Amino acid sequence: MPTTTTRAKELQKRWDEIASDPSLRDLPYKVETNHRGQIVLSPQTNRHTFQQKAVQKKLDELLSGGEAFQELAIATSGGTKQADVVWSSDDRMAEMRETGDPTTLAPEICVEVLSSSNTEEEIREKRGLYFESGAEEVWVVDKEGRVRFFRQEEIEASELVPEFPDQL
Repeated sequence: MPTTTTRAKELQKRWDEIASDPSLRDLPYKVETNHRGQIVLSPQTNRHTFQQKAVQKKLDELLSGGEAFQELAIATSGGTKQADVVWSSDDRMAEMRETGDPTTLAPEICVEVLSSSNTEEEIREKRGLYFESGAEEVWVVDKEGRVRFFRQEEIEASELVPEFPDQL
């Protein structure tokens, strides 16, 4: 499992600076950082928000012993990323808190809801970063609400939540 390294501490410090900056608090964008700690802004549409909520509600409905969240910051080797939706067991959540804020340990499930600004390369990179940080599955929801499931390679259905639909 990922631990809090010197690089992770640098990323956490940079994220704290960004999160504390009053000029960035009311931006209508999702804020992440790249591997250099530079701010990356992504505009978000209502459709995107509605899909995030649909995933979160379905996860909370189907799973117990944990919780789903939107926009969780994860300090990765490629910068701080905010997974659109995550699900974490209670045990994993306790481990995540021990790594600092933002966490350097990814929840079991990380979900990316695609926006028009996302590229296939960007999403492939994020999947890799989430897996490197300890995610067991990464899901990708496209604009039409189709859900793709990954455990390193693409799989037919989620192994952690087999009942989760492949269409929202």
